[in-house]
Amino acid sequence: MQIAQISDFHLRPEGLLAYDIADTATPLKRTVEYINRLNPSPDLVLVTGDLVDEGAFESYIYLRRLLSPIRSPLVLIPGNHDHKENLRKVFPEHVYLHHLVEEEGKKYICFTLENFPLRLIGLDTVTPGEHGGGFGAERRVWLQRTLSTRSEAPTLIFMHHPPFASAIGHMDKEGFRGCKEFQSLISKHPQVERILCGHLHRPVFRRFGGTIATACPAIGMQLCLDLREEAPSTFIMEPPALMLHLWTELWGEKTLLTHTGVIEERPGQYSGPHPFFGVVSPK
Repeated sequence: MQIAQISDFHLRPEGLLAYDIADTATPLKRTVEYINRLNPSPDLVLVTGDLVDEGAFESYIYLRRLLSPIRSPLVLIPGNHDHKENLRKVFPEHVYLHHLVEEEGKKYICFTLENFPLRLIGLDTVTPGEHGGGFGAERRVWLQRTLSTRSEAPTLIFMHHPPFASAIGHMDKEGFRGCKEFQSLISKHPQVERILCGHLHRPVFRRFGGTIATACPAIGMQLCLDLREEAPSTFIMEPPALMLHLWTELWGEKTLLTHTGVIEERPGQYSGPHPFFGVVSPK
């Protein structure tokens, strides 16, 4: 099974720039073209939040149009810049967006997809009006029950906020609420192969709860790679990128591999592919 993960588009209504600088529509269009050229085609495209920048209904209408050429099945979860009800209205055929867990008077989108070689669990970490993420008591009960029902099934969890500090100072100021409880729960379920996240606008990997948690690079813009604690909140228009997660058997062992693909501005921008020839392994 091959999964393409894309994240953090920060799309604005057509013709508008994000933060008066970033044309986020063009890299999304190139990303769709890139995904459609992949061979083999992904079995699934996962979008891990911040689909739009300000939650506007018009942005989701534009988003639907830009994503419509993708030939692979598409699964969406919200980020802190998303408006959940607008998302549901514009993507009504995505019925899993109506699978809700109620917690402290708020509703969170939590669901499972069971018809793939990997069991997929979507977990909503977004509380409306808050930038940081979290994981509360009712979602913890739901996830514990969900993981326990098929403890033998290789499982992938995907959500927007990473449950770990990143050393990107301005992002770490808002911690992940319930991080320790989440980590403890995951550690009791070794069938969890990976936790896929967005939010950080950079590729980041960390051991977490006995598995690996990753953050996906962004499509709209990347965060500046500045690991000083006092680093300001800034972005840079580095190339968009995605992650390809491959669940397969290699050398006699089932494994989940992750590759990162950089999306070029124009075909052939980076030159290639070029064949290797005359390869020498010195003795």
